[in-house]
Amino acid sequence: MKAPIAVALDAPDLQTAKSWAKDVSPYVSTLKIGLENYLRDGKSSIEEIRKISDCEIFLDLKLHDIPATVAGACRSVADLNPKYLTVHASGGAEMINEAVKTLPNTFIVAVTILTSIDEVNLQKIGFKNAPKESALNLAKLSVAAGARAIVCSPQEVSEIRKNVDPSIVLITPGVRPKGSNANDQQRIATPEEALLNGANLLVIGRPITGSDNVSEAAKRISEEVNSVKL
Repeated sequence: MKAPIAVALDAPDLQTAKSWAKDVSPYVSTLKIGLENYLRDGKSSIEEIRKISDCEIFLDLKLHDIPATVAGACRSVADLNPKYLTVHASGGAEMINEAVKTLPNTFIVAVTILTSIDEVNLQKIGFKNAPKESALNLAKLSVAAGARAIVCSPQEVSEIRKNVDPSIVLITPGVRPKGSNANDQQRIATPEEALLNGANLLVIGRPITGSDNVSEAAKRISEEVNSVKL
């Protein structure tokens, strides 16, 4: 059974991204294509990846602009029919709702607080509350605006799970299997911790794609995730 993992295909070139996609596809449910890859390789790259993978496509563009511009951006990717598309929750309810209305068949995913930001830096950019409270407030606003999925760190997912409808998909980056390097992530957890706290989909990149054997790493981590008893 494929594990509820979105592998971040943050590859240096399209050929590498395709190689990783082929290696991980037997073991994971989703492939996450980020801003760097999308801008470099273009829309056609997603179709190329789809030819070699049956995974869902998670288009992680983190749109953040005035509502009309975000609606236009959503229209520009409508033909890709991604399962997930991210917007920044801090863009506000109207912006989120425009994305939802423009792409009704896509899960609009509201990103709360980036996992690279710790409490000190959160305050420096103007947030008065701690990450957990700030993320919860943004999640509530986003769901009320129509978002069907939320991105939050594993450390906030439990509180958000308690406060949103069970149908809302909670997606957690910053997931690191035991023994993995935290890299630039600040608010992290193991796959087991994230799932037991209410996550539905785990974003994992470098612990898989940074391995000498990407296929074997995907298989091992997928088995770890699927072994969690919920």
